[in-house]
Amino acid sequence: MTPAIASLPVSYQDVADAADRIRALIVETPLLEVTELSEAIGGRIFVKCENLQRTGSFKLRGGMNALSSLTAEERAKGVVAYSSGNHAQGVAAAARHFGVPATIIMPEDAPAIKKANTKALGADVVTYDRYSESREELGQRFQERTGAALIPPYDYLPTMLGQGTSAIEVTNKLRARGLSLDTAVICCGGGGLAGGSALVFNTTFPQACVWAAEPDTHDDTQRSLQAGQRVSNDPQARSICDAIVTPTPGAITFPVLQACGVEGRSASDDNVLESVAFAANRLKLIVEPGGAIALAVARKHLEELRGQTVVVYLSGGNIDPDMLAHALAAAST
Repeated sequence: MTPAIASLPVSYQDVADAADRIRALIVETPLLEVTELSEAIGGRIFVKCENLQRTGSFKLRGGMNALSSLTAEERAKGVVAYSSGNHAQGVAAAARHFGVPATIIMPEDAPAIKKANTKALGADVVTYDRYSESREELGQRFQERTGAALIPPYDYLPTMLGQGTSAIEVTNKLRARGLSLDTAVICCGGGGLAGGSALVFNTTFPQACVWAAEPDTHDDTQRSLQAGQRVSNDPQARSICDAIVTPTPGAITFPVLQACGVEGRSASDDNVLESVAFAANRLKLIVEPGGAIALAVARKHLEELRGQTVVVYLSGGNIDPDMLAHALAAAST
C-alpha cells in the first residue's frame, strides 16, 4: 500500500463491508468476454454488465449502501437526492425497499425514461434547469427545510463505497478464470464508480491501471489528474452522455482517484454512438450513452491495450428509444 493510499479516509475493507451489507439487495452482474475485441488486441477484453443491474445501472449499489448506512431515525425523515437519472432510480428503489419517502431533483432535460422510472418507483420528482440552477443548492435547501437525509450521487462516502462493490465482483470472476487484471476502463462523471473501483483494484490487482473514461467535452477528471487539482468543464458544453456530464470531479472522489494513480481517457459523442450500436448489434446489450463511454474509450484506444486483460464497464442501460434508434441508424449509414 502506497503512502497516498494509506492516507485516505477509506480503504478496500470499507468497500468489502459495503458489499456484505448490500449483497442481498442487488444483482451480481455478468462479466462477459467480447471475443471480437479480444482477438483485435491479442488479449482478453471483458465487459462488466452493470446495465443489467436492477434499475438499469450501477447506481443502485450506492443508493442501497447509503440508505443501509442511515439510522432508522434518519430514514424516517425521508431522503432527498439530485441526479440526472440513474442515481435517481437507485435512491428511489432503495427508499422503496426501506419504506421511506424520497424526493429526487432531476434536470428538466433528463431522458424521459429516467424520469418516468423514478416516479414509478414511488419518488417525488422535482425538476430544475441544469444550466442555470445548482442542484446542490436545491438539495441543501430541501434538506434544511424538511430534515430529509441528503444522498449525493458520488461525493458521499457511502455512495462511493457502494459503487465500488462492482469491482469486488470483477475480482472474483477474473480469479475464478485464473486471470489477473491489466487495465480497467470505467465510466466517469463525478468519480464515484471509478474511485470506489480503483480502491478495490489497488488492493486486489495492484499492478493494474485504471482509466477514467469521459466524453471529450467533459474531460474534467483527465485534466484534473494532469493538473494535480480539480478543474471544471465549460458550463455550456454539451454531450449525449447525460448520465456523466458533471461540472468537476468530486471533492471526496478526486483524492481517491489521485492516490490510486487513475489515468484519464476520453472519446467523442460519435465514438459513443458507434459503441451504443456495437453493444446492441454485436453484444445484444442495451447501453445508454453515458454507460457506453468506457466501451467507446476502449475501442478508440485498442492499440494501448494490446496483449492485456481488460475489463470495460457498461455502467447503465437506461436509454431513450429515440436515442437508441439514432445510434442504430447512424451505424447503418
